Amino acid sequence: MAKRRRLFLLLVLCLLAGSRIAAADTNPQDAAALKSLMKKWSNVPASWRQKSNDPCGEKWDGIACDNTSRVTSLNLFGMNMRGTLGDDIGSLTELRVLDLSSNRDLGGPLTPAIGKLIQLKNLALIGCSFSGTIPSELGNLAQLEFFGLNSNKFTGTIPPSLGKLSKVKWLDLADNNLIGRLPNSRDNGAGLDQLLIAEHFHLNQNGLEGPIPEYMFNSNMRLKHILLDRNRFSGSIPASIGVLTKLEVLRLNDNSFTDQVPDMKNLTILHVLMLSNNKLRGPMPNLTGMNGLQNVDLSNNSFTSSGVPTWFTDLPNLITLTMQSVAISGKLPQKLFSLPNLQHVILNDNQLNDTLDMGNNISKELGLVDIRNNKITSLTVYSSLDSKILKLEGNPLCSGSLLSGTMLCTDRLTEHPPVPSSFDVQCANPFVETMVFRSPSFADVIKYLPELHKNLSTTLSSCTPNKLGLVPYSEGTYLNVDIRACPVNSKRFNYSQVLNCFNLTLQTYKPPETFGPYYVHAHPYPFHDKASRAVLIGVVTGSVLLVVGLALIGVYAARQKKRAQKLVSINNPFASWGSTEEDIGEAPKLKSARCFTLEELRLSTNDFREINAIGAGGYGTVYRGKLMDGQLIAIKRSKKGSMQGGLEFKTEIELLSRVHHKNLVGLVGFCFEKGERMLVYEFISNGTLSEALYGIKGVQLDWSRRLKIALDSARGLAYLHDHANPPIIHRDVKSTNILLDAKMTAKVADFGLSLLVSDSEEGELCTNVKGTLGYLDPEYYMTQQLTAKSDVYSFGVVLIELIVAKPPIHDKKYIIREVKTALDMEDSMYCGLKDVMDPVLRKMGDIPGFPRFLKMALQCVEEVGPDRPSMNNIVREIEMIMQDNGLTPDSMSASSSFSVDSTAKKFVPRYPYSNMSTSSTTFEMNSRAFEYSGGFPSQGSLKNRNSTS
Repeated sequence: MAKRRRLFLLLVLCLLAGSRIAAADTNPQDAAALKSLMKKWSNVPASWRQKSNDPCGEKWDGIACDNTSRVTSLNLFGMNMRGTLGDDIGSLTELRVLDLSSNRDLGGPLTPAIGKLIQLKNLALIGCSFSGTIPSELGNLAQLEFFGLNSNKFTGTIPPSLGKLSKVKWLDLADNNLIGRLPNSRDNGAGLDQLLIAEHFHLNQNGLEGPIPEYMFNSNMRLKHILLDRNRFSGSIPASIGVLTKLEVLRLNDNSFTDQVPDMKNLTILHVLMLSNNKLRGPMPNLTGMNGLQNVDLSNNSFTSSGVPTWFTDLPNLITLTMQSVAISGKLPQKLFSLPNLQHVILNDNQLNDTLDMGNNISKELGLVDIRNNKITSLTVYSSLDSKILKLEGNPLCSGSLLSGTMLCTDRLTEHPPVPSSFDVQCANPFVETMVFRSPSFADVIKYLPELHKNLSTTLSSCTPNKLGLVPYSEGTYLNVDIRACPVNSKRFNYSQVLNCFNLTLQTYKPPETFGPYYVHAHPYPFHDKASRAVLIGVVTGSVLLVVGLALIGVYAARQKKRAQKLVSINNPFASWGSTEEDIGEAPKLKSARCFTLEELRLSTNDFREINAIGAGGYGTVYRGKLMDGQLIAIKRSKKGSMQGGLEFKTEIELLSRVHHKNLVGLVGFCFEKGERMLVYEFISNGTLSEALYGIKGVQLDWSRRLKIALDSARGLAYLHDHANPPIIHRDVKSTNILLDAKMTAKVADFGLSLLVSDSEEGELCTNVKGTLGYLDPEYYMTQQLTAKSDVYSFGVVLIELIVAKPPIHDKKYIIREVKTALDMEDSMYCGLKDVMDPVLRKMGDIPGFPRFLKMALQCVEEVGPDRPSMNNIVREIEMIMQDNGLTPDSMSASSSFSVDSTAKKFVPRYPYSNMSTSSTTFEMNSRAFEYSGGFPSQGSLKNRNSTS
């Protein structure tokens, strides 16, 4: 009897074990799909590389299954995967979560097969490289709640079928190349106006265009965040926005909206209102009663001139007030500066007048009051006023008064306090991800950082207790915060820890309210798999074989040494920097140029993310970066297959490292590692001369500033021609290669690829053409030689640009010919150029020294080189023009001689170089004439900005 009982129990145990094994077997369709997907990917987790066909039972990283062994979640956030997403994804029909975010090398067209995942609730493909159009089949995902495709390379229009996603709460298509109008149900059968429970419309940083119809929004919608900034929308702001009573953030800045701002008084919980850099007209909007407002920016619009709005003092929660160039006048009320939470007041370039009296009850939070370029005549000072917070340059009270030369009246960069060291951590292998906050309410980052640090430390305490660092930096009006986490009791995090702790893409983390909406992207991380015993045995065996092999190789190497030495200078351009016996092949350690590691530059650019690309040219791409000490840099990274070889790169570093002049863009350092060739330059904050001249930056340069820019540029070129050793011919002088720094000092760029002048050739250089159409010396077409006088010709074209504010080839007309045709020297004021010259100059009336300047410019563009002056002669002539007209060449301030046109399109740059959009549109200038080969704002960025002007 006992024997039978034991047999029965054994049978039951076998059956139970069998059922457990059977239950663990992954659905064959799902297993096959994952195996197939894996074939298209590299860098998958180690657990995926097993021979097992049971992802559920073997618990593959990133895979979750239900109790029927169907795959319900595929989450490979930040895995550094490469490849494409195949059609087999459509076989995972029980999938609820698909998150492949922060895999920058995962891309290609997005497969329509995703539309088969009808159970999907969360789709996150953020920060990848998917391209092509967004498949309309995604409209079939009826259960979808989170839809994040931002920070990719999608093109085309937003498919109307997305209007069928009736359960979506989070819609994010930002930072792509999307074009066209917003789809709506009335015009397209389906559209975004049908997403009644959606709380987030994040469509910023695209090329979306056209008017937004009134019926796009209605009172049944639950929208909290509308981010449409940095697009090309036009027409009126729809009044229907005013019925969205749950709205907290509204960003419509950097578009081309016109007409009057609609009534928004019902938006009482709105925190952030940003309408800057549009073409809005009519009266200043009345924000009275919108007591939730914390951050208001109405800058650079064409509102009707008015007095100081009464609502300035009626917004009790106001933190940041920005209203540049909005034609307000009158006296600022004391009460404004006593608002308890007020941090920044930026009201420069208006008509504010009378006495500035901030009272003696100034908010303790106040960190900046910028009232430059107004008409303030006097200042009432109280003991509580800190002069560091006040900027008054360009006001009458700064002219000839006791305040002249003081901190209040001098042009200076606002100092930002350093990030407390307690907010940073150091370890060998930190995991780094960046949180991008798109609409923070505050300006004083340091004040709010402790709250974020405490909040995040609590959230991530299970993985990195007391090992969390935060490094903030701004990109225009966005706030980036690098989260640096150190592992505990191990050298590095494993993938499971990263996935479970740091994947915040689905908004599982809620930051403090003042930080606003965010998204995250992870930096590449060196995941490390534990070596198996077999691997260790292999290493030992390999080491033995290596010793034997090295002995044999040594014999062979001795015979090849002589031959190898001949090839060193070709294959290793840095060898000559070493001594005879040591350091052969190491990168140069020059006093004036720092040798950066590849990892340093990766960290400074967030792994060369496309969002940090600020320009492109024949050499490659230029990225903005920020070093650990806070220094801003521009990194010129050669593209694969660049014509520049190692020796040319070496020559360029040697050249740049010994060229130093205040009017030349300076070399900070270089990187020569793992096949990468990069040059690191100083970061120039105000973009190019062409941007300033053509209204792209919304800046009006008056005549004295143009003279100073001409002088600065001429001095830089004269240094190259006459003081560099050996002399240097630039070969590509043009307005996009003249950059303007924070003080509007001009610096010549892109001379690094210039070839050295041979003494034996008396300054002549036989070379393939590098110049730009419209600037190129006409003698080149006959002689095939470029000389110093070729640079003079190109510079003469730039001087003509300073007069006419048009590119050298405009509307299929050559401006040099147009100027010469219109020339009439008997016209003492305009020399016959009234109808040709820049209207900004024409409105000024008298232009001191203009005939003399024009004569010099025309001498520079003489057909024959010997008839042109030298750059040194040009420098002296411009100095004399300025001195004879009461201008001191070296004492001009940055703001006293240029102004802002409130009718011109203006941008708040993500970084000071440009507000580059990757969208493409028609640009009226000749495309070849405006490709900056050294790489600051790229041709594409100029195209987009000009089209929205």
